[in-house]
Amino acid sequence: MSTESFAPRQLPTSRWLQLLFGLVCMMAISSPQYVWTLFTGPFTTHLGATLAQVQVTISVLIVLQTFLSPFQGYLVDLFGPRTLLSIGAIFSAASWVLAATVKTTLGLYLTYGLLGGIGTGIIYVGVVGLMVGWFPDRRGFACGIVAAGYGMGAILTTFPISGSLAAVGPQSTLITFGLIFGAIGLLAAQGMKRPPTHSESSVPGSAPTRTGVPPLVMLRSPIFWVLFVMMSMMSSSGLMVITQMAAFAKDFGVANAMVFGTTALPLALTIDRFTNGLTRPFFGWLSDRIGREQTMFLAFGLEGLAMLLWLATREHAILFVLLSGVVFFGWGEIFSLFPSTLTDTFGERHATTNYGFLYMAQGIGSIVGAPLAAWLHEVTGNWIIVFAVMIAMDFLAAIMAIAVLKPLRRGYLHAPNALTENAPLPI
Repeated sequence: MSTESFAPRQLPTSRWLQLLFGLVCMMAISSPQYVWTLFTGPFTTHLGATLAQVQVTISVLIVLQTFLSPFQGYLVDLFGPRTLLSIGAIFSAASWVLAATVKTTLGLYLTYGLLGGIGTGIIYVGVVGLMVGWFPDRRGFACGIVAAGYGMGAILTTFPISGSLAAVGPQSTLITFGLIFGAIGLLAAQGMKRPPTHSESSVPGSAPTRTGVPPLVMLRSPIFWVLFVMMSMMSSSGLMVITQMAAFAKDFGVANAMVFGTTALPLALTIDRFTNGLTRPFFGWLSDRIGREQTMFLAFGLEGLAMLLWLATREHAILFVLLSGVVFFGWGEIFSLFPSTLTDTFGERHATTNYGFLYMAQGIGSIVGAPLAAWLHEVTGNWIIVFAVMIAMDFLAAIMAIAVLKPLRRGYLHAPNALTENAPLPI
């Protein structure tokens, strides 16, 4: 349940249209991350590179997507969402089109990684930052809906991209789908606009609304850093699965097994996109009712348990497919729980920029979950140690939500001047 008190606001019905536009924008940028695993094999062959070298690409994408997000959030606030989200869509499309021409891993890093990271980052942090302002009364749910677009958008593209790779190869696939994604994102961006300010939306005579904490004050708070560490750990475990699934499914001997009349790997990826999207509004809605930390404990613990069972039954193709969906149902909600918790704690005036700083944790996760996890596999020769590290982080994050985050936030939000620049910081 949100702990920030809001003055009554006349929230326009058009905010649901904003939610729709934001959802479409997020769906348009989901494939660069969520179907990346389908490109790792073709790129290792085409470029004569190792898996660890190719996996640096997705780390570059996510590091730039996340580490630049505070600056990108500031630009969205400064120039408006329509202009910046349009630029993001163009950059995202260019990253795939230009990646089709690369001859070296450096070229791959600069196109798919660098341009893709900048483009998708602008759209992601911009849309989430807008939604926490448009939906102060349903913050967890609204963040979950647009984050679901990012998690589920690849449902529509996993089988078409997989089929296109087999039929025409990676170059034509990248060009065709890059142009499609760019056009969709560009069109949806034209409908995006800022939410009304408090002064524009408050009922006359209502009490003033709290202003919110600016980024430099927020960064001095231990609460922010607890959230950052927790999100880094959860991002690492999920991104390990996203980026390495094709590799460990092959090693487990289930990648090409037939499940329900379909090849196991693309079926698992499609189910994963569905559960990865469904979990975001569901746990966002649940957290609006039972509390953010309690929901984190349940969701993060669920992922840890699911990954344990997944590892134990790794050679059973049907269970591999089904449990992969449970794993993602326990992971994807981080993209609704963390932004809503952050805005509950530090207010909505600087929400876009503030979330940009927290979203950098996803960049840390991309390094741990992609090249470092691939390196650990190469050193040890198996995936069990890699899974053990990720499972341990899941359970640790679940415990931290109740034992560390909850008491810190409770003390802070009951302090005088909470959500203002002069708010006392917990120690």
